[in-house]
Amino acid sequence: MTDSDDPTVGELSEGAILRRILDRIGPSQALVGPGDDAAVLSAPDGRVVATTDTLVHGPDFRLAWSSAFDLGWKSAAVNLADVAAMGARPTALLVALAMPDDTRLSWVEGLADGLRAACDELAPGCAVEGGDLTVSDTLTIAVTALGSLDGREPVLRSGARPGDVVAVAGELGQAARGLQILFERLTDAEGVPILMEREFLQSLPTGAHAMAVMMQLRPRPPVSMGAVAAIDGATAMMDISDGLALDASRMADASGVTIDIESRWLGPEPERALSGGEDHSLLVAFRGTPPPHGWRVIGSVHERGDVSITVDGIPYAGRRGWDPYRDWDAARG
Repeated sequence: MTDSDDPTVGELSEGAILRRILDRIGPSQALVGPGDDAAVLSAPDGRVVATTDTLVHGPDFRLAWSSAFDLGWKSAAVNLADVAAMGARPTALLVALAMPDDTRLSWVEGLADGLRAACDELAPGCAVEGGDLTVSDTLTIAVTALGSLDGREPVLRSGARPGDVVAVAGELGQAARGLQILFERLTDAEGVPILMEREFLQSLPTGAHAMAVMMQLRPRPPVSMGAVAAIDGATAMMDISDGLALDASRMADASGVTIDIESRWLGPEPERALSGGEDHSLLVAFRGTPPPHGWRVIGSVHERGDVSITVDGIPYAGRRGWDPYRDWDAARG
């Protein structure tokens, strides 16, 4: 493809860029979709779950490692997980994109493809229904996700009670492991990211290494399980974005309890499972045992003690959790 076939966004009008995006994000699910000043969405039970997250080149991703499709997928997935964590069904995304002038149109199209693919696979029926375009020296992707409770009450992080079991759906620690692999294998002597070649994943020692990298670049939160948990009587729930230990302590603090995690259920690398972030799995408390199908028990809820979280009955003293400024080495794009 020549440069004339793939112009930069600085060479095009906003309308031309929008037309190319709209051609790729799929059909609207809204009452009034993209094309007007605002979308009009249905709210069947009169309530709307809303969340937003921003990915910035530097603290949140590296263009050397993430394709446009990867970033479209990830920016959708992290927001869909937050909606799911309330027990809701995602219904719409609004995407604001700030790009340098020299960004190629093909890159924008790839981002739109990733957004659509993530919605289609993780939250069927959800679609991009609007957004904004602007210019910035630093590539920034801001997504707002909306969802419907479908007549149910939201599942809050404050509802866990002594006697509940604690369970998860999704991976623990894999995204952090993938990021470690990228920093170890794809940076030069000065720590500058090296462009990921297509063959990189095949060059890794095992398929597990490749899977961990892909979990970092394209997280796969169990979005549909959020509504399932609500229907099955979850007492508390939240998205594990900053690591199991930190997010479990947040649930414990909000609920006024202590959560004990059993390390035997955390796999071969329990410390990584406790401290790693960006998996966007779901942490749930259920009344009674065993939990419904699809969840794996990792601990239990107790009366509030001196600390919010224990591991095998001992106050947790390890690394508390994910910090993008530390874990992405604090660099800027």
